[in-house]
Amino acid sequence: MGAVVVNTEGPSIGSTDQPLSEWPFSCDLEVDCGSVENASMIFRALDVDKELQPGKVKRQMLLSDGRLSVHFEAVEARFLRASFSAFVDILTLAAKLIEEFGPKEGSRS
Repeated sequence: MGAVVVNTEGPSIGSTDQPLSEWPFSCDLEVDCGSVENASMIFRALDVDKELQPGKVKRQMLLSDGRLSVHFEAVEARFLRASFSAFVDILTLAAKLIEEFGPKEGSRS
């Protein structure tokens, strides 16, 4: 597995203004999976795991050129943190499984 990039956004601390969006907290995760095949396997494994509270957290996943991009939005920071943390745990497990049991470099399936 290659590079991982995380960006987060949320209302300013101490801000008295109401958030402009119903989903004021967001986070973007981008993972270089090393290959299109690895990215596709990870995407398929994680796509079946839907959010438990879709009214409070949204997750969108995109796959492009061996990279998995995930966008999270939440109504509160704690929901964003919980969703992101659970997702990264499962992502880590999927990556370890591919590393251990997936196709080896230079081998043919």
